[in-house]
Amino acid sequence: MKTSLEEINPVKKKLFVEIESQEVDKKLNEAYKKLGKKAKIPGFRPGKVPRKILQTHFGTQVAEDVTRNLINETFPKAIREVETSPLNTHLLEKDTLKQKQNFKYSAIIEVRPKFEVKNYLGIDLEKEKCTITEEDVQNNIEKIRKANGKLVSLNKERPIRKDDYIILDYEGFEGDQPLDGIKATNFLLKVGSNDFHPKFEESLIGLNKEDKPEIKVDFEESYFHSKLAGKNVNFKVRIIDIKEMILPELNDDFVQGLGADFKDLEDMKNKVLETITTEEEKRVDRELRQRLLQKISESLDFILPNALVESELDYAVENVKQNMIRRGSSIEKMGLSETKLRTDFKPASEKRVKEMLILGEIAKHDNISITEDDLAKGYKDLALSSGQSLETVRKYYEAGNLVDSLRETLLEEKTLNYLVEHASITEVEKGELSQNISEEKEIN
Repeated sequence: MKTSLEEINPVKKKLFVEIESQEVDKKLNEAYKKLGKKAKIPGFRPGKVPRKILQTHFGTQVAEDVTRNLINETFPKAIREVETSPLNTHLLEKDTLKQKQNFKYSAIIEVRPKFEVKNYLGIDLEKEKCTITEEDVQNNIEKIRKANGKLVSLNKERPIRKDDYIILDYEGFEGDQPLDGIKATNFLLKVGSNDFHPKFEESLIGLNKEDKPEIKVDFEESYFHSKLAGKNVNFKVRIIDIKEMILPELNDDFVQGLGADFKDLEDMKNKVLETITTEEEKRVDRELRQRLLQKISESLDFILPNALVESELDYAVENVKQNMIRRGSSIEKMGLSETKLRTDFKPASEKRVKEMLILGEIAKHDNISITEDDLAKGYKDLALSSGQSLETVRKYYEAGNLVDSLRETLLEEKTLNYLVEHASITEVEKGELSQNISEEKEIN
């Protein structure tokens, strides 16, 4: 067997394979010998069918089977010979298999890019101080109050105000034609939330129960709902009811009734402070890591393997689909398409793949690896976060062949921790980093 590798670009190669005629003849002879023992052709006893007759009846199928088997058998050997590790393979072209002739085929393969990461230890970074104010605590407590509020119809009739909750029916028209799927009954909308469209919600202010207005909205080309984006839509609306949110009184009785083991209002404040402090610490740490990776990434430029980008896109799109299913919706109901999602998510997926490759290269260069203790801790952390037993989590990953994927994730985290530990970090006041970013954008 002869092999050669042609470079198309740093991550895409063309592999050529040529198999000698002697091997081709051997495989064809074996295939016809095996076929001759079981082939049933009128006028011939089993095992006594001449080769030419078998070729007449089964030649095409035999050639296809032998071709497939030859490729499956020789391709791994060819990959080893050219000393490469493909991320994916696309068979490009192959000869027609013939007796006493060499057989050739070629394939396009993608590989990981080769690059060198330099100066990744001791990077200068700024980190926000983790600062929680009394206002932060009160705002979070207010969110808990609102989550436990009750929507109540107005006692006295009055026009709609901002922050009212409206029950309405609507149908959207483009010209005189109703828009498919742009229709709802008993639709709940908070006026001023901008969950629908600012112009639509502003037009509701001042209206009364049982009013039947027509509201015209010019949707932006960038509007998230593809059935409305860029269209001039006339909504026929009926106001069914106007409600307001009645919030519970903030006292010990309310707190004790939440079922969260709060002893009293003061205990609730302390636990809310503890929770949002933990969340703030995670945010600060996450953003620090993002800035660190961004600094390293900006200094490198290399071609990304399409196979890895597509795989990351598959994960992102599937994640959106599953989230919508859990909410009783779908991308179709939201007026989205998989093509649009893939287009929207591609920049983020490319960024994610680039960072993944960089972390992998650093881990390889500095001999960072995942030990069995690291894996055991990974299982334990997953069990704690999911509320499942350690054994259940471990069996799930092993049964689904997900252990290698978990190892890769843990290796990325371990490498990031290593980079943070070796970074030169300066603390700054909260909000200062976002202010600096805004000023940089204005300058640029």
